[in-house]
Amino acid sequence: MNKTGFIFDLDGVIVDTAKYHYLAWKNLADELGIEFNKDDNEKFKGVSRKRCLEILLEMGGLSVSEKQFDAWLVEKNEDYLEYIKKMDETEILPDVEKVLQYLKKKNIPMALGSASKNARPILEKVQLLSYFEAIVDGNSVTKAKPDPEVFLIAADHLNVEAANCVVFEDAVAGVAAANAAEMVSIGIGASEVLQEADYNFNDFTEINVAFLDKLIEN
Repeated sequence: MNKTGFIFDLDGVIVDTAKYHYLAWKNLADELGIEFNKDDNEKFKGVSRKRCLEILLEMGGLSVSEKQFDAWLVEKNEDYLEYIKKMDETEILPDVEKVLQYLKKKNIPMALGSASKNARPILEKVQLLSYFEAIVDGNSVTKAKPDPEVFLIAADHLNVEAANCVVFEDAVAGVAAANAAEMVSIGIGASEVLQEADYNFNDFTEINVAFLDKLIEN
């Protein structure tokens, strides 16, 4: 039987750091006098920090020097890091750890595939780092989702064929990346948003052992 690998996105799948990204972007938007709300923040899901700032500046009709652009990127990230410093295991989304424990017990190789450049410190904060054989994050890739690069590198690190990988994602761009990699895509969140996913669940509380076994057995 071919080995199956499981790849997890971080923000909105394992932990809800999305709220901290929102607060940090909102702080910067307020500073720049740009209207920014939670609906606007949806455009930022699964997107690189650089692209998020480009979108924000487009919303405000602002064009700035590269130096100023880079300074705002740093400012936003430092603001975000202040929020995540306070994180602990209470931030893990419901039943995520139960799924990770089950897969680990079955010796299923697992990787993290995230656009976040802070994935490792976050996993350390919430004490989940030991579950993952590989961490592929924003520091390891050159192309952002929906490009499949992050997931293909993760599969390579796990020594599992792409076709035998299962990806958990909460963003449209992430589901598209998993599909482009020809992996099984599992959308975590609203099915009307993540309609391109092979399977869809509102959260991990809806995922049972029988379903995981079916995925493992291909």
